[in-house]
Amino acid sequence: MNEKEIMEDLQQLIGYRFKNEDLLYEALSHSSFANESRKTRRSNERLEFLGDSVLSIVVSDHIFKHFTHIPEGELTKLRASLVCESSLFEFSKKIKLGEHIFLGKGEEMTGGRERPSIVSDAFEALIAAIYLDGGMEAARKYVLGFIPEDITPAGAKTFHDFKTLLQEVIQRNPEEKAEYYLKSESGPDHDKRFVIQVLLNGCVIGEGSGRSKKAAEQAAACEALRLMGIELR
Repeated sequence: MNEKEIMEDLQQLIGYRFKNEDLLYEALSHSSFANESRKTRRSNERLEFLGDSVLSIVVSDHIFKHFTHIPEGELTKLRASLVCESSLFEFSKKIKLGEHIFLGKGEEMTGGRERPSIVSDAFEALIAAIYLDGGMEAARKYVLGFIPEDITPAGAKTFHDFKTLLQEVIQRNPEEKAEYYLKSESGPDHDKRFVIQVLLNGCVIGEGSGRSKKAAEQAAACEALRLMGIELR
């Protein structure tokens, strides 16, 4: 299929018709494709940034209203289990999103369509594209279509959200907040490596690396917790 046919097929799969298909094109454009394209195209990284926030708002609002008896800490864990990379990757499979992403040749050859970090980022970018094209209600309808109706805090899969755990520890002093800093980025588009540092009051308290920024942030938070002597399971 050509690019037009790919976008048409995906719109049928997700049940949403874009008024501005340029937003969909951008959402599906991985950085490897944008860098190789002769056309002036942006990758989906900016949309992924926005989509992450829209996703968090929609899921937070949903579980807040449906689980009125659950304390804040349990709500946080439930949300983390629904918006983590592995969950988004599973959601993406339902719409065959990996088959519709525009990839560069190198990423295509090395299995990029099956890489959770790439597909989950595209899923968030698609949320942002729907939000910008149709508004919050359209984005909400799309996101909630993936949330199981029978989800329960007890049934939510375990996800080691080290960032949330670190923030819970730090917030024992209300004025404190962890900040994440991109130390370095290396490697070709199909094999990126990010190094992230987590800082507290300007001091580095942990460092981690990963093939995505999110993975590197989790690794940095994990190291910070270990250095604090906190037992991790």
